[in-house]
Amino acid sequence: MNITYSQHKITNKNDCPFSEAEYSKFKFGVNSYAEKFAEELFEGFITTHKELILSHDEIVILPSPYLSIPTASNYLCYYFKLRMNKFLFDYGKKALAESKIYRNQTYTTDYGNLSYDDRVKLISNDTYYIDRNYISGKLCLFIDDIKITGSHEHIITKILDQYEVKGEFAFLYFAELKNRNIHPNIENYYNYFYVKDIESLSSVINSATFTFNTRVVKYILKLEENDFFRLLGKIPGSIMQKLFDLAVSNNYHTIDEYKSNLNYINNSLTNKKLNYGYQFTERAT
Repeated sequence: MNITYSQHKITNKNDCPFSEAEYSKFKFGVNSYAEKFAEELFEGFITTHKELILSHDEIVILPSPYLSIPTASNYLCYYFKLRMNKFLFDYGKKALAESKIYRNQTYTTDYGNLSYDDRVKLISNDTYYIDRNYISGKLCLFIDDIKITGSHEHIITKILDQYEVKGEFAFLYFAELKNRNIHPNIENYYNYFYVKDIESLSSVINSATFTFNTRVVKYILKLEENDFFRLLGKIPGSIMQKLFDLAVSNNYHTIDEYKSNLNYINNSLTNKKLNYGYQFTERAT
């Protein structure tokens, strides 16, 4: 059995049912909004599917696929899990088990601008792995932030079929595009609603609840030289160390588009000093 649930339905491109600015900040790593959105998603989902949850003793929660660097939806998933575990505690039920789909991403294209066919074609080239023995026979909750074309759900369903996973599957989204007359590139309108330039990006990175995700790492590594150096002058050096470690863990140093900025960060960390007069300090000015 497969079910799909979304908290917010997008039916009019001029009337968004959630805050575009908050969503954009969430997509670029402000985790206070991940927590807020997770609370909304939980309350809506449990109101509709309380009996489904209580009828199962073995439930697994999975964020959208990633390798080493979590996606923004991973943090949505994390806070959703905390809220659901409190609910299960109140009813004397076992806490959610956790799993993930490992994904080796092969592209640097901005996914949010693409059509359904182009999205499927792009992500189908990636390689995926799931522990079928661990999740088989359980109710699986797949958490993602937004459903635009359904391409990711299509790929996950394909993976489940490929690995012959048996069980019940629920796909949960903070928001879903319901009006198919709206072009899928509305996703990037939401993604970049607040983060439009180096100033807005640096304000997000310097926020109290910022945590790196895949989007932020890729965005920084693809910056043009002038914007890249401007950003380095606005954020702490410790942030660049974290970015470097995450990028290497995801094998981004093997991707041509990312090599220049990543090599510069590496050299700067090694020398403890930036060119253009910038210094790695606890708080850049």
